[in-house]
Amino acid sequence: MGCRVRAPKSELLRVVAVDGDAVIDAGRRLPGRGAHLHPDPGCLALALRRKALPRALRYAGDLRCTGLTDQISQLDQMGSTGRTPTTEGG
Repeated sequence: MGCRVRAPKSELLRVVAVDGDAVIDAGRRLPGRGAHLHPDPGCLALALRRKALPRALRYAGDLRCTGLTDQISQLDQMGSTGRTPTTEGG
């Protein structure tokens, strides 16, 4: 979505809107429309700059992405350990 490079879903993060916040759906089970992007801060930055995230999620209104930005930064710092941060409250 952000960098527009195709990849298998297993290599991408599923992002959903939960109560106005964009969050990573680590278990790929949260309800609602999901969007996929690479676990890379650059890919997220492109998606935010192009306003592609709210459009992909079909979310009307202000979508808060601060938590998502923090989660992806943590993933980037952890490297390729295969671990993904869990979403709070679920």
